[in-house]
Amino acid sequence: MVDRFCVAVQLPPNAHLDSSGRRWECDRGYREAGEACSVIAVPPNAFLEPGGRAWGCERGYRNVGGACVIVAMPPNAFLNSSGRGWDCERGYRKDRRSCVPITVPPNAYLACHGNDWKCERGFRKAGFSCIPVDVPPHGYLASSGSDWKCERGYRRIGASCVVVELPANAHIGYSGEGWQCDSGYERRGEGCNARDKS
Repeated sequence: MVDRFCVAVQLPPNAHLDSSGRRWECDRGYREAGEACSVIAVPPNAFLEPGGRAWGCERGYRNVGGACVIVAMPPNAFLNSSGRGWDCERGYRKDRRSCVPITVPPNAYLACHGNDWKCERGFRKAGFSCIPVDVPPHGYLASSGSDWKCERGYRRIGASCVVVELPANAHIGYSGEGWQCDSGYERRGEGCNARDKS
């Protein structure tokens, strides 16, 4: 409404009324330029994005200065999920602009993601090598495979497993590395005394 009169919305070429019916917006493939709609120039190896107001590069290309240039990849590389960059194949790792082989030491294997290595069970990482896990008497290999734990009734002190000394009226605790008093007794210092029933 202008001065209490209804006037028609003047549509420029390549435009249409918006949902309110009181304004116009440019058709797909055009963008607003003042009072007109100018065509969106889509460069080679590009596509018009779903909104129709901009363009994006096809997979394997990236935007450089308004143009889509091919993603240059070194040997042993592949396009990543974005399609705009690259990652190294399994068994290789990135080193600046190249993919270099991963050196796997003895008693090791390539990790699941393929860009690092892990020691086999019973070995642990020490710098760029795998050394055996030295399990002491009354010890066993932990679930991780790279460390050890003491059997129940023993506790770890340094590189050894030492027996848990039980005072009278005590038993090995839930963890297996300590003790707790039997029912009816309470801990006092390093012993178990009968609870006061009064």
